[in-house]
Amino acid sequence: MKNIRLFILSLIVFSSCSSGDGGSDDSSPTPEKNTAPTTPALSYPTNNLVCASNVLTFEWGVSTDAQNDAISYQLEIATDNTFSQNLNSSKVTLLSKQLTLAKGKSYYWRVRATDSKNASSSYSAVYNFYTEGDGIVNHVPFAPVLVSPTLNSVQANGSTNLSWTAVDADANDILVYDVYFGTSNPPTNKVATDITLNSFAVNPTAAVDYYWKVVVKDGKGGSTVGQVWNFKTN
Repeated sequence: MKNIRLFILSLIVFSSCSSGDGGSDDSSPTPEKNTAPTTPALSYPTNNLVCASNVLTFEWGVSTDAQNDAISYQLEIATDNTFSQNLNSSKVTLLSKQLTLAKGKSYYWRVRATDSKNASSSYSAVYNFYTEGDGIVNHVPFAPVLVSPTLNSVQANGSTNLSWTAVDADANDILVYDVYFGTSNPPTNKVATDITLNSFAVNPTAAVDYYWKVVVKDGKGGSTVGQVWNFKTN
């Protein structure tokens, strides 16, 4: 009997020790879950920017990562706000990227951050801008040159033909003329508007001094006011 009791006691002690060793297996640490970086904020070009240069440096704010993973940025630029037309996509590690775009077009852009474990943030807000087109150079016409009647000349009463010449450095411009005529100096009465001929007939009746001038226009917003000319009638 004594041997049986000793055997049972040894089993109880062994079982107790075995239970203690098994509990120690649960003490291993739980791996930290990876999270995506924060969403970057756009800096430049600003939203609704117009007349931007077509060579642009895109800039945005830094994203942070809870696990301190290395971060790269995906820059997307397109001509529509769904980023399906003419998409230009670049992966960069810096906070800026210079690109050359087409002139005279509307563009949309956005950025998102991705860590080294391929976890990506949401896209930033979408900004739009317009690149400046090629400038159009327009030269204003030269001042009209008097042809007839001769300055300070005396003309007979009745129809008098006012005549002048005018040229423009832009060879393809079509010139039109406004003619002012009257007895005041300078003349304020417009007697012809947007005529294409460089002459106009008037009918002075009084034996007084008459004054006239011509404004030449090129149809593109350029205009030149000619000097005041005069003649007398008898």
